[in-house]
Amino acid sequence: MRSFLLASVCAVTASSAIAQTRAANPAPADAAARAEATVKRMRSDEKTVLTHGMMPLPLGPNAPPLPAGAIPGAGYVAGIPRLGVPSLRETDASLGVSYVMGLRKDGATALPSGLAMAATWNDALIEQGGRMIGAEAKAKGFNVLLAGGVNLMRDPRNGRNFEYLGEDPLLAGRLVGHAIRGIQSNGILSTIKHFALNGQETGRKFVDSKISDAAARESDLLAFRIGMEIGNPGAVMCGYNRVNGEQACASDWLLNTVLKRDWGYRGFVMSDWGAVPGLDAALKGLDQQSGAQLDPALFFGDRLGAAAKADAGYAKRLDDMNRRVLYSIYQHRLDQVPARPQAPIDIAANASIAEMVARQGIVLLRNERGALPLAATAKRIAVIGGFADTGVVSGGGSSQVQGQGGAAVAIPIGGTGPFAAILTQSYHRSVPLDALKALAPQTSFRFRDGRYLTDAVAAARQADVAIVFATQWSTEGLDQPDMSLPNGQDALIEAVAAANPNTIVVLETGGPVLMPWLHRTAAVIEAWYPGARGGEAIASVLYGSTNPSGRLPVTFPARDDQLPRKAIDGADVLEPDFIGNPPHGDMTLTADYDIEGSDVGYRWNARKGIKAAFPFGFGLSYTRFATSAPVIAGNVATMTVTNRGPRSGATVAQLYLVSRAGKPMRRLVGYRRVELAAGASATVAIPIDLRLLADWQDGGWSMPAATYEMASGDSAEAVGATVALRLPERRWHDQSL
Repeated sequence: MRSFLLASVCAVTASSAIAQTRAANPAPADAAARAEATVKRMRSDEKTVLTHGMMPLPLGPNAPPLPAGAIPGAGYVAGIPRLGVPSLRETDASLGVSYVMGLRKDGATALPSGLAMAATWNDALIEQGGRMIGAEAKAKGFNVLLAGGVNLMRDPRNGRNFEYLGEDPLLAGRLVGHAIRGIQSNGILSTIKHFALNGQETGRKFVDSKISDAAARESDLLAFRIGMEIGNPGAVMCGYNRVNGEQACASDWLLNTVLKRDWGYRGFVMSDWGAVPGLDAALKGLDQQSGAQLDPALFFGDRLGAAAKADAGYAKRLDDMNRRVLYSIYQHRLDQVPARPQAPIDIAANASIAEMVARQGIVLLRNERGALPLAATAKRIAVIGGFADTGVVSGGGSSQVQGQGGAAVAIPIGGTGPFAAILTQSYHRSVPLDALKALAPQTSFRFRDGRYLTDAVAAARQADVAIVFATQWSTEGLDQPDMSLPNGQDALIEAVAAANPNTIVVLETGGPVLMPWLHRTAAVIEAWYPGARGGEAIASVLYGSTNPSGRLPVTFPARDDQLPRKAIDGADVLEPDFIGNPPHGDMTLTADYDIEGSDVGYRWNARKGIKAAFPFGFGLSYTRFATSAPVIAGNVATMTVTNRGPRSGATVAQLYLVSRAGKPMRRLVGYRRVELAAGASATVAIPIDLRLLADWQDGGWSMPAATYEMASGDSAEAVGATVALRLPERRWHDQSL
């Protein structure tokens, strides 16, 4: 009976999530009917208006003037006043309203990086964060937030990993869905991006992501699908890269077959800025050309209009393009509840949300001899490196958010191109050293910037505790050549730890790094890019006012040779280039994702028998937790979690598929964050996404008749006793979004 119940819910797992999302929006049929009626009223000259937009920023000598009603930001799509259709005013990104070099003379609240958000494993908190940044976007007059980054981390050296939500399709998909739902609760649109398989920045406009249909559907596309079921994004943004030979923004397979036919997506597809190869992208599923001045030409203006007059296929497609944009506008009520600049934003309240995300996302990786939390007996503390006396680092590129007044310090990377101004290593105005002093006013703190080893070592020797802040800045447009800490920081940590055995390392990184000095340290925390109140969050974890509860959303490899690829594809032949165009027109570049297929990150390690330095799902606490074996009924697993330690805290109950039909495998199939007082227990119910038990075969999901073994786990590499279930064969198809 239990086997039958589990199998019988396969076809409704997705539909329940879709119904829950649709309940919060106007009925799809109403939005569709309004869109159809408006298209019928459009004049021919109006039909190209919604199909293209520009970037209202003064970049380059030929930048167009700012249209009336536009706001300096990522994009602007004109409206159609005669028909009551509003303009689309677009701003980046997933971490908050982007700063765009301070052109608006304002600031915004910076959420911690995507990986920090993912490390919370907290759906509700990430939805709250989305609600906050969406409210700020609307208060500034924007009605589209270019958020929802969910590309899986296929390589830890990808410079854009910090924007995304990790390596697992279930975790990333659920979190991005909740972030989008929070954003759109404000009556604005969010995208989900970058569709799809946009796995590196090197050669990003022409690298060809090679992968089979099945492997894509079981990994990156599944993350998008789950996110769209939960969040119902108004738009999908396609990526710069190629996918199996076609540009992602002109991929008939991605846009027409997967997104619109198989998933039944009703909204519209917008391009990334400068990602449109030509007019025929319209026939291949692209609905809107964004930032058109970055493309070779405005394809979706007069050229599209002329094609529609001459070709019935283009005419039909043009109506569909308008219908889709209007559907999203009407479903999310952009015309009924317009975004207008509003009263001052409650920066303090919003900063507290960012700080809560940072606190829950910090991961305690190592804690020898109870080095943390810091004791009151530590009267002399040396704080070294990482601009810890100035601020906390943030990732670069279009997602860059800064508070009022801009960065605490911005270090130019150099160059003279049009995008050089945004390639700066920037720090938020949240100072870890000040936050530490506020929590321990009786302690003597000495700061050394770490430029000279002798200076840092001398300070460490004279201290009870040494805290080294190490940073790894990353950015859109550039990848890292390896996983080391740059600027000699590994040598700095090694020297300080040799001088003081009570050395604590605080990592502010865009992703996993190698730690050749690990065995010499007393403690290590991963703080990621911790956002607007990151300094305060770090101090609270170090001193124990916050019990760390973050769990890794990505694998930290022990060595470079554990990765599917020895290096980022093209890194050995291409010069660093933010734009990412080929240096000559006939150059090709392939990223072979069929190597790992759907076995990304911890799944790859499980397949190859590799042990990580720190596995997916790992994280320590100042207390101790125990989780029972799962009891499974239907598509729900229940587990009892107990706090066996001396203080309250939170953990993440993780459920893994560990074998199927006798074949070992490792897949996260469910999770739940749990907060418990000391000595308390709680039984948690965790829904199982049955697609994680299945494979994609012959156009649908397929579960073989077999014995399935599942287990609770503290990480992907530390699972408990298995529970075996015999399940019958089952096949089903994706339902319409």
